[in-house]
Parts: sequence; structure tokens; C-alpha cells
Amino acid sequence: MGKLTGKVAVVTGASKGIGAGIAKGLAAEGASVVVNYASSKEGADRVVAEIKGKGGTAVAVQGDVSKAGDVERLFSETKKTFGSLDILVNNAGVYQVLPLETVTEEEFHREFNTNVLGLILATREAVKYFGAEGGSVINIGSTASQINPPGMVVYTATKGAVDAITHVLAKELGPKKIRVNSINPGGVETEGVHAMGIIGTDFEKWMVDQTPLGRLGQPDDITPVAVFLASPDSGWMTGELLLASGGMR
Repeated sequence: MGKLTGKVAVVTGASKGIGAGIAKGLAAEGASVVVNYASSKEGADRVVAEIKGKGGTAVAVQGDVSKAGDVERLFSETKKTFGSLDILVNNAGVYQVLPLETVTEEEFHREFNTNVLGLILATREAVKYFGAEGGSVINIGSTASQINPPGMVVYTATKGAVDAITHVLAKELGPKKIRVNSINPGGVETEGVHAMGIIGTDFEKWMVDQTPLGRLGQPDDITPVAVFLASPDSGWMTGELLLASGGMR
């Protein structure tokens, strides 16, 4: 039996990258996993197929976390499929490297709507479904809120908000036995990083130079931290920001 046998988890933005890695890691420890995606059905289906291929249990559910109706449907489908909820991983996130002079209202709202509003909406809905024994909410923040990288003013602001929300909700939800913690990764090599053309650039070199362990992280570097926060092993932890960054800070 795994550490999460009998548990049910929702992982937002789990069609690729860190979210996909976490979904697979939770399933490997016995959780039934809802693989949420906004647009990449193909990616989500691939994650589900990999989980099932290894004997795990998972379904893909579409939903844009920045839209309350989609979020309500995501958790309704979770309840209908698995009957309960124990773990929420707020992983869905968007970002863009932009110098200040190119920041637009549209980009500000795009990042805040997903990274901040989406996290709040998903957590608000999850609280309705957690049982009397409580649950674990795992936010995915970023070391950006500590290192404050140039050219990422909007993204860094969203991740500073995630830090603050983690602290507030840990206090607000603690009486309901709901723990709220955040994993704050450093630079991680994901499909999104490749798609943005960051690999091979000065920005990648800067991230590696800021990392004492001397490399970008991989999704598999983040997964075990999420499993820990989802499991009873971290039962006395809430309101924590865990840097999973290779020492970047």
C-alpha cells in the first residue's frame, strides 16, 4: 500500500510539466487522481494513460480555473467519479517574461486570473468537498517571490500573492483540519520553458548561475515534495513555503 491509498486528489494544470509529474507521483502512492487541464486534452489523456498503465487510477477533466463555473464542474465531476476529495494541488499557472515597458493590462489580468483568482476559486470549491477529517491543499508558488527576477514583474507579483494566500488560508482553514502549504520551485525545465524559447538563452544561464546545485530542476524533483505534503508525513505542517529550488533563493 502506498502513502496515499484510498485518497482522492485534484491536480490543476496537470496535462504537462510539474502538474503532470505531481499527478503521476500521487497516483504511484495510491491516490485516485483527477488530471485537470484547460486546453491540452491530448496531454491530459497521455498523463491518465501513463497512470493507468502502471496500475493507477485517474481521469482527465477539462476546466479553466479562472472561471467559477468551470471550477464548480471540476469538483462536481470529481465527486461523481470518486465520491470524495482529500488533496488539492493548485498547480495551474501561466507566465511571460516581459520587461516593464511591454506589460499590458491583458497580460496582467491573464496571469492574475489563473495564478491567483484560479487558486482561490479552486480552494474555495475544494473546501466544500473535503470530509470531516480535513484535507491537504498544496499551492505551487515560485522562488520568484524571493529572488525577484528582472522582466517578470507580473508573474512575481502573482507568486507573492500565492505566498500570502498560503499563510492566510492556513490560519483560516486550520480549524477545519485543512492544511495549506506551498512548494516554491526554482527554475524547472518543462514543456512551457521549451515553448517559450528559454533554453539556451541568457535567462536560462542566469537561472542556473543562481542555483547552487548548478542545473535547472526537473518535474521529478518537485513530485516527492508534493507527495510529502499530501501525506500524513506532513500532518503537523501548515502555512509553510517549501523551497524546492536547488538552493536558489
